[in-house]
Amino acid sequence: MSPTNHADQHGRPGRPNPTRGGSGERADLFPAIEAKHGRPVSSLLAELAELGEVSYDRQMQHLRERHGLSRAHANAVVMYHRGSTSSRRHADPESWFASLDPATAATARAVFAAITERFADLEHVIAWNQPMLRLEGQYVFGLSAATRHLTLSPWSGDVLERFAPELVRAGCTLNKRTFTVPVGWTVDAELLRRMVEARRAELGR
Repeated sequence: MSPTNHADQHGRPGRPNPTRGGSGERADLFPAIEAKHGRPVSSLLAELAELGEVSYDRQMQHLRERHGLSRAHANAVVMYHRGSTSSRRHADPESWFASLDPATAATARAVFAAITERFADLEHVIAWNQPMLRLEGQYVFGLSAATRHLTLSPWSGDVLERFAPELVRAGCTLNKRTFTVPVGWTVDAELLRRMVEARRAELGR
């Protein structure tokens, strides 16, 4: 889950980039599109309107082949044209938790509670349709849910490497920039808190 950059036409989230806002609003990409391609997005939307009732794939092909837009940029314009102005599926963290089955939600809540009980200054937000803990605009910790496990991210490869041995002993499975825990995991609160402390130290906070 380290945090592709935007959701596709089915609303599937990809890999977040911490240098982007993560608000889910497709129009947030428009300034970058205009700066890169030197034309207003309004002209691209006008061209899509001129194509008439064609498929999503045909609209994407038009923008990518005629104007050289990346997939993420073309998707933002096409989906905006089709009436989907945001890729966000959850208005807030609570609605994300409520979308999970009870056991998965309980584990996810316990993970975040273990951290926020120590660090009350962390902001609990939704970014890229996933819950994150943020401090002064910088992401500190996040997670995503699958059927039988949660994927947790300390937002730092160095922090993950530093705590790798302890994570393995705690029953976690290591990935390149994240680690997974099974649903029902007995939360190692102190370990998670020390990881967050290390991440905060990286940020100078």
